[in-house]
Amino acid sequence: MRFFVVGDVSVDLIYFLERIPEPGEEVPAQRALMKPGGAGGTLAAHLASLGNKVYLASRVGNDPFRSVALSQLEKAGVDLKYLQVDSEQTTSSILILLIPGGERSMISAGGASRYLDVAEFKAKMLDQIDAVVFSAYAFVGGPQRQYAINALDAARKRDLPIFADLGTGAVRAAGKELLDILRGVPYLLMNQVELLALTGATSISEGVNELKGWGLETVIVKVGALGSIVITPTRQELVEPYPLEEVVDTTGSGDAFTATFAHAILQGKDPFMAARLGNLAGSLAATAIGGQGRLITEKDLLQAR
Repeated sequence: MRFFVVGDVSVDLIYFLERIPEPGEEVPAQRALMKPGGAGGTLAAHLASLGNKVYLASRVGNDPFRSVALSQLEKAGVDLKYLQVDSEQTTSSILILLIPGGERSMISAGGASRYLDVAEFKAKMLDQIDAVVFSAYAFVGGPQRQYAINALDAARKRDLPIFADLGTGAVRAAGKELLDILRGVPYLLMNQVELLALTGATSISEGVNELKGWGLETVIVKVGALGSIVITPTRQELVEPYPLEEVVDTTGSGDAFTATFAHAILQGKDPFMAARLGNLAGSLAATAIGGQGRLITEKDLLQAR
């Protein structure tokens, strides 16, 4: 299958800490790493690792971070012909503070990704594409926003399957405006934090009930250790997780879920089986450091069959 992915490519600067420091406090890091990341890049890397032809629309700086940000994409075989290079902005970066158990706090610098030039998007780029996957960060601001909107319009006109993953930072920046942009998208994915932020609910069940009134098509809510909730116009189901004995790093687990879910849908799986495979992918991705440290393969998915 052929996927067109729109989203950020970045470098993740990962610091392993015993705890997150208080304001004004300095704490020593047990370890520090630099890894390729970004929601768009991570989605594309997983989709390519699953055996798909993947085109990535993103933008990087002409700087040392660039080679790190693209390293795993090149290994996975992602087609970078739509990648733009910015001579002024730096490659996007994310500072990740990782504590025991795999939980994390993040600080992001949008950098070159936010300057994706809409003039370089041509609707014909989607002529031979089977599905389009968006990281919702692409809709938040800067020239990248219009690029994403134009790509979304072109995908709708071609009646392509569209997958949109919200992202906590995107929800906090744009709120319900994202839902206005993405209304009618066939597959909308979010995690429980994003669900509660969007709906103003105080519980997952309350948030899910709120979603039902929005006239959305298929909505997937990733609920961590509980698995995922699939909501269609006729059915709602909690899909059980694939728990692991040891979680190393949850960075990128949601992107692994989304990529695998999209891959499974295009293979003809129903949303409930696709979510089951996504749960497995998210768990496997958390066994390595970095969003692209453990890419998912078709062989991995045999565990869920």
